[in-house]
Amino acid sequence: MAGETSPATEVDERLANAEERNFRVLVTAGYFSPGWRAGGPVRSISDVLDTASAGVSTILLTRDRDLGAPAAYPGLSGTWARRGRTDVFYLGVRHPAHWRMLWRSLRSARFDLLYVNSVWSVFSVLPIVAARLGLLRAERILVAPRGEFGAAALGLHRLRKRVFLAGWRWMLRGPRVLWHATGPQEVADIRRVLPRARIGVVAIAAGPEPHPAPAELPVTDHTRLVFISRISPMKNLDLVLAALAHVRAPVRLDIYGPVEDPRYWQRCRELWAALPDPSVVSYRGELPPGQVGATFARYDASVLPTRGENFGNAVAESLAAYCPVICSDRTPWTPVLRDGGGQVLTELTSAALGALLNRVASAPPTQRRAARLSAGEAYRRWRLGRPRASVLDLAWQAVDEPPHRVPPQGRTS
Repeated sequence: MAGETSPATEVDERLANAEERNFRVLVTAGYFSPGWRAGGPVRSISDVLDTASAGVSTILLTRDRDLGAPAAYPGLSGTWARRGRTDVFYLGVRHPAHWRMLWRSLRSARFDLLYVNSVWSVFSVLPIVAARLGLLRAERILVAPRGEFGAAALGLHRLRKRVFLAGWRWMLRGPRVLWHATGPQEVADIRRVLPRARIGVVAIAAGPEPHPAPAELPVTDHTRLVFISRISPMKNLDLVLAALAHVRAPVRLDIYGPVEDPRYWQRCRELWAALPDPSVVSYRGELPPGQVGATFARYDASVLPTRGENFGNAVAESLAAYCPVICSDRTPWTPVLRDGGGQVLTELTSAALGALLNRVASAPPTQRRAARLSAGEAYRRWRLGRPRASVLDLAWQAVDEPPHRVPPQGRTS
């Protein structure tokens, strides 16, 4: 959540005082708290800010409204707010007065790092151009593509992205530009697009705290499945609905999430209506972040046959709540799912997913209970086995070290 609003003069003073601090970072993101409809990146960026050491001073620039929202956050538009140790400016992109206020605060500031959280967003393009032209004083640039260079993501609106990259690629090159990848797959994705890219940071989000072991669910004559995610082609809800036509065991599916793509949602609704028994599916609307974990805990399994994730916050939330995940093999979670966290779908077809769902739905209640406990324990093992990594502290090291000594994930000193 955003904290108390701050007068611009207080922010200016902190920016001036930050000149004496160790590492000064300007972070930009299209969407941020108190918004949540943009999904995982909002949580991941919060984690980046929360894990930074005391030697890192952060400013964040974001929109004044949530994804798809017509109205701005009450009391935040065109203001600075203090969140933890970060000053956040909520910009109304169509308000010239907001741009003037932001410029007055940033024009004399100097940053060691500009950290942008997208390749395509205007909240990345404009700051990178400003830094390249010297209008924004940032020594280095760190780009987190947030899965946007994955093959499936690039395949959506392919022509538009190819045209954009043809003119934009040169801005993303050079020794000043570093890249933040979440793992080996995203490193490969970045270098497939930009072969000479310098990977400055390889670090993945920490994931939520594990929930306590759950109580037994009420016994039913059907398996309870849930889909919690943005409703967009990347999340592949249409495949789930098509797969249900192949399931013979009794099952019910609840869908939660904001409709990001209305045309895609219409296709999903058509598949839903064509099911032998459409009543087994329900759309429950949007789900605020504070209710996600408790909602996962009420189901036997979650389903996310995603086309690709650089992290997969929905998978982490589900496992943390002891809800096994039926997921594609296009996320970093495949080893955890094979360690007891759920089921891995290796073929993105309705028949393959239907067979997997049928197997899960055919399990007796005792086996479903055991699968829930196994999922939670697999998540706990994953979380205990990985070091706590601060993205901005790792970037600090990468900036200070020669290119061939980029620190690996988890190294913090």
